[in-house]
Amino acid sequence: MFSNKYRIIQFLRFCTVGLGNTAVDFTAFFLLNLAGVPYLLAQVLSYSAGVVNSYFFNRKWTFRVARKANLQEAASFIVVNGFSLLVSSSLLAVLHDVNHLNLWFCKVAATGAGIIVNFIGSRLWVFAESQKTRGELS
Repeated sequence: MFSNKYRIIQFLRFCTVGLGNTAVDFTAFFLLNLAGVPYLLAQVLSYSAGVVNSYFFNRKWTFRVARKANLQEAASFIVVNGFSLLVSSSLLAVLHDVNHLNLWFCKVAATGAGIIVNFIGSRLWVFAESQKTRGELS
């Protein structure tokens, strides 16, 4: 995954964008949770809050896609994020409901798993064409 400087910088940019999205996600999640929204519904809503921002910043800054956005790319992005949401929500439920661990710990672990799934899916599928044509990061 980190075979050269370009990929390391790319992953760091992905994580930077993710920090902003995670701040929105965590804030919305715990506000919704405090308001009495069931935690799995809060997870879906809070995760969704960062998806649009993530698409634009990762497309433009992280993966440097020059071509015009299209429906297939957007649909692929939604599929990757949907799968990431499924993984993170499932892990959240298992850790919290089955193992009765602290909700904060569960949310952090679930978010980490989601980041890995999302980066791999974004790099290898959603924005893959730009990866083949770019040799270095400018």
